[in-house]
Amino acid sequence: MRLNRALEWAAIVVASLAVSFGLIALLSGFFASRDAPGVSGPSGLPGIAFRDLGDAHLQPGQPHQRYDSSPPTSGAHVVAPVPADRARLSDDQLLEALELGNVVVMYGTPTPPPALEALVGQVAYRFSPALAAAGQAVILARRPGTNGLIGLAWTHMLRVASPSDPLLKQFTQYWLGRGAPGR
Repeated sequence: MRLNRALEWAAIVVASLAVSFGLIALLSGFFASRDAPGVSGPSGLPGIAFRDLGDAHLQPGQPHQRYDSSPPTSGAHVVAPVPADRARLSDDQLLEALELGNVVVMYGTPTPPPALEALVGQVAYRFSPALAAAGQAVILARRPGTNGLIGLAWTHMLRVASPSDPLLKQFTQYWLGRGAPGR
Protein backbone atom coordinates (compact mmCIF):
# COMPACT_ATOMS: atom_id res chain seq x y z
CA MET A 1 0.00 0.00 0.00
CA ARG A 2 2.80 2.41 0.93
CA LEU A 3 4.65 1.65 -2.34
CA ASN A 4 1.55 2.46 -4.42
CA ARG A 5 1.08 5.78 -2.63
CA ALA A 6 4.76 6.66 -3.17
CA LEU A 7 4.47 5.77 -6.86
CA GLU A 8 1.34 7.92 -7.20
CA TRP A 9 3.15 10.92 -5.68
CA ALA A 10 6.18 10.34 -7.89
CA ALA A 11 3.92 10.25 -10.96
CA ILE A 12 2.24 13.51 -9.92
CA VAL A 13 5.61 15.22 -9.42
CA VAL A 14 6.93 13.99 -12.79
CA ALA A 15 3.73 15.08 -14.57
CA SER A 16 3.86 18.51 -12.90
CA LEU A 17 7.47 19.02 -13.93
CA ALA A 18 6.73 17.96 -17.50
CA VAL A 19 3.83 20.44 -17.73
CA SER A 20 5.97 23.22 -16.19
CA PHE A 21 8.89 22.67 -18.58
CA GLY A 22 6.52 22.45 -21.54
CA LEU A 23 4.89 25.75 -20.56
CA ILE A 24 8.30 27.42 -20.14
CA ALA A 25 9.42 26.18 -23.56
CA LEU A 26 6.18 27.38 -25.14
CA LEU A 27 6.40 30.84 -23.56
CA SER A 28 10.08 31.30 -24.36
CA GLY A 29 9.36 30.55 -28.01
CA PHE A 30 6.44 32.99 -27.94
CA PHE A 31 8.50 35.86 -26.51
CA ALA A 32 11.58 35.13 -28.62
CA SER A 33 9.49 35.48 -31.77
CA ARG A 34 8.58 39.05 -30.67
CA ASP A 35 12.21 40.30 -30.70
CA ALA A 36 12.97 43.11 -33.08
CA PRO A 37 15.40 41.92 -35.77
CA GLY A 38 18.95 43.24 -35.45
CA VAL A 39 18.36 44.39 -31.87
CA SER A 40 19.19 41.21 -30.06
CA GLY A 41 21.30 38.21 -30.82
CA PRO A 42 19.99 34.71 -31.37
CA SER A 43 19.74 34.23 -27.61
CA GLY A 44 17.27 37.12 -27.23
CA LEU A 45 19.70 39.08 -25.04
CA PRO A 46 20.03 42.83 -25.60
CA GLY A 47 22.52 43.89 -28.26
CA ILE A 48 24.25 42.14 -31.11
CA ALA A 49 26.36 39.17 -29.98
CA PHE A 50 29.91 38.68 -31.19
CA ARG A 51 32.09 35.60 -30.91
CA ASP A 52 34.08 35.42 -27.66
CA LEU A 53 37.73 35.93 -28.64
CA GLY A 54 38.95 35.20 -25.11
CA ASP A 55 40.35 37.37 -22.38
CA ALA A 56 44.06 36.51 -22.44
CA HIS A 57 46.30 39.13 -20.88
CA LEU A 58 49.20 40.29 -23.02
CA GLN A 59 52.47 41.83 -21.91
CA PRO A 60 53.11 45.41 -23.06
CA GLY A 61 54.53 45.32 -26.57
CA GLN A 62 53.08 41.91 -27.45
CA PRO A 63 51.13 41.92 -30.73
CA HIS A 64 47.36 42.12 -30.51
CA GLN A 65 45.06 39.84 -32.47
CA ARG A 66 42.62 41.10 -35.06
CA TYR A 67 39.28 41.83 -33.39
CA ASP A 68 35.98 40.95 -35.06
CA SER A 69 34.19 44.18 -34.16
CA SER A 70 34.97 47.87 -34.07
CA PRO A 71 35.19 48.81 -31.29
CA PRO A 72 36.23 45.40 -29.96
CA THR A 73 33.97 43.51 -27.53
CA SER A 74 36.40 40.74 -26.51
CA GLY A 75 39.93 39.55 -27.11
CA ALA A 76 43.46 39.47 -25.77
CA HIS A 77 44.66 42.74 -24.29
CA VAL A 78 47.15 44.38 -21.97
CA VAL A 79 45.66 44.95 -18.52
CA ALA A 80 44.97 48.68 -18.48
CA PRO A 81 42.50 50.05 -15.92
CA VAL A 82 40.16 52.94 -16.68
CA PRO A 83 41.16 55.81 -14.35
CA ALA A 84 38.33 58.17 -15.41
CA ASP A 85 35.34 58.28 -17.68
CA ARG A 86 34.36 60.91 -20.26
CA ALA A 87 37.69 60.36 -22.01
CA ARG A 88 38.97 58.35 -24.95
CA LEU A 89 39.78 54.72 -24.12
CA SER A 90 42.44 52.59 -25.72
CA ASP A 91 41.36 49.14 -26.93
CA ASP A 92 43.26 47.69 -23.96
CA GLN A 93 41.36 49.88 -21.48
CA LEU A 94 38.06 49.10 -23.19
CA LEU A 95 38.62 45.33 -23.17
CA GLU A 96 39.81 45.31 -19.57
CA ALA A 97 36.69 47.25 -18.54
CA LEU A 98 34.38 44.87 -20.44
CA GLU A 99 36.19 41.78 -19.14
CA LEU A 100 35.54 42.90 -15.56
CA GLY A 101 31.81 43.42 -16.19
CA ASN A 102 31.59 47.16 -16.81
CA VAL A 103 29.39 48.57 -19.55
CA VAL A 104 30.92 51.25 -21.77
CA VAL A 105 28.80 53.77 -23.68
CA MET A 106 30.65 55.64 -26.42
CA TYR A 107 29.57 59.01 -27.79
CA GLY A 108 31.04 61.21 -30.55
CA THR A 109 30.42 64.68 -29.19
CA PRO A 110 32.96 66.67 -27.12
CA THR A 111 30.88 66.04 -23.97
CA PRO A 112 28.31 63.33 -23.27
CA PRO A 113 24.69 64.25 -23.91
CA PRO A 114 22.99 65.34 -20.64
CA ALA A 115 20.30 62.68 -21.16
CA LEU A 116 23.05 60.03 -21.24
CA GLU A 117 24.41 61.21 -17.90
CA ALA A 118 20.87 61.07 -16.50
CA LEU A 119 20.43 57.51 -17.78
CA VAL A 120 23.68 56.42 -16.14
CA GLY A 121 22.46 57.92 -12.88
CA GLN A 122 19.38 55.71 -13.08
CA VAL A 123 21.26 52.42 -13.50
CA ALA A 124 24.59 52.82 -11.68
CA TYR A 125 26.55 54.82 -9.14
CA ARG A 126 28.72 57.71 -10.28
CA PHE A 127 31.98 56.48 -11.86
CA SER A 128 34.98 55.79 -9.68
CA PRO A 129 38.14 53.81 -10.45
CA ALA A 130 37.26 51.40 -7.60
CA LEU A 131 33.79 50.79 -9.02
CA ALA A 132 35.30 50.14 -12.46
CA ALA A 133 37.87 47.74 -10.94
CA ALA A 134 34.94 45.83 -9.41
CA GLY A 135 33.16 45.60 -12.79
CA GLN A 136 30.18 47.65 -11.61
CA ALA A 137 30.60 50.91 -13.56
CA VAL A 138 28.87 52.38 -16.55
CA ILE A 139 31.77 54.13 -18.25
CA LEU A 140 31.15 56.99 -20.65
CA ALA A 141 33.84 57.16 -23.31
CA ARG A 142 34.43 59.73 -26.02
CA ARG A 143 34.94 58.25 -29.48
CA PRO A 144 35.22 60.91 -32.19
CA GLY A 145 33.32 60.07 -35.35
CA THR A 146 30.65 58.07 -33.54
CA ASN A 147 27.12 58.76 -34.71
CA GLY A 148 24.60 58.23 -31.95
CA LEU A 149 25.74 56.01 -29.10
CA ILE A 150 27.46 52.63 -28.89
CA GLY A 151 26.77 50.46 -25.87
CA LEU A 152 29.43 47.82 -25.22
CA ALA A 153 29.57 44.79 -22.94
CA TRP A 154 31.67 41.61 -23.11
CA THR A 155 30.88 40.11 -26.57
CA HIS A 156 27.90 42.45 -27.10
CA MET A 157 27.27 45.77 -28.83
CA LEU A 158 24.25 48.01 -29.25
CA ARG A 159 24.00 51.06 -31.50
CA VAL A 160 21.26 53.60 -30.79
CA ALA A 161 20.51 57.10 -32.03
CA SER A 162 19.99 58.73 -28.65
CA PRO A 163 20.05 58.15 -24.88
CA SER A 164 16.23 58.15 -24.87
CA ASP A 165 16.13 54.85 -26.77
CA PRO A 166 14.80 52.35 -24.18
CA LEU A 167 17.10 49.65 -25.58
CA LEU A 168 20.13 51.47 -24.18
CA LYS A 169 18.77 51.34 -20.64
CA GLN A 170 17.79 47.68 -21.08
CA PHE A 171 21.26 46.86 -22.45
CA THR A 172 23.03 48.68 -19.62
CA GLN A 173 20.91 47.15 -16.87
CA TYR A 174 21.21 43.62 -18.25
CA TRP A 175 24.96 43.55 -18.96
CA LEU A 176 26.28 45.54 -16.00
CA GLY A 177 28.33 43.16 -13.84
CA ARG A 178 28.45 40.39 -16.48
CA GLY A 179 32.00 40.25 -17.76
CA ALA A 180 34.04 37.51 -19.36
CA PRO A 181 33.01 33.94 -18.45
CA GLY A 182 34.76 32.66 -15.37
CA ARG A 183 35.03 36.10 -13.78
